[in-house]
Amino acid sequence: MVSYRYVGPAELRAMVRPGSEGRPIRSPADFDDWASGQPATEFAEPFTFVVDLEGVLRLAPRRSEHVACAGGGKVLGAGEMSFAREAGEWAVSEVSNQSTGYCPDVTSWPTVARALDLAGLGHPAGFTHEVVFRRCESCGEHNIVREADFVCVFCGGDLPHVWNVDPA
Repeated sequence: MVSYRYVGPAELRAMVRPGSEGRPIRSPADFDDWASGQPATEFAEPFTFVVDLEGVLRLAPRRSEHVACAGGGKVLGAGEMSFAREAGEWAVSEVSNQSTGYCPDVTSWPTVARALDLAGLGHPAGFTHEVVFRRCESCGEHNIVREADFVCVFCGGDLPHVWNVDPA
């Protein structure tokens, strides 16, 4: 499995404090307990998520930084996730790999799906919104590729077609 290091701003990583990690969700009971503690208005927006190195889903409010949700560590997946009740059960209604702090590849979906299965949450067959991240090899900036246009928005250089955000 591929793991992702935090590649976002150093000042955000410096703000991570012990105990800031997102809530681990290992079972339907964990999710129910977590969800019951959230104001109903929170479900109007997607939540921040990471999949930690043990394959466990961790959730935090959307305004949370992914690096804080991960406790500053590496992750197997990251993004945003929305939930809805279906036939009386919680399920994931939308999920993306949108995390500019970790820039996970779209190929991280199977790991995210396993974490959701472990948590007992129904989910789509893949990311409902895929974000393609690339690092420009000319200027070093991180880019989001839109409409399969693999051109750096910062310097105009060509972007690789293979994920390369973390040169390590």
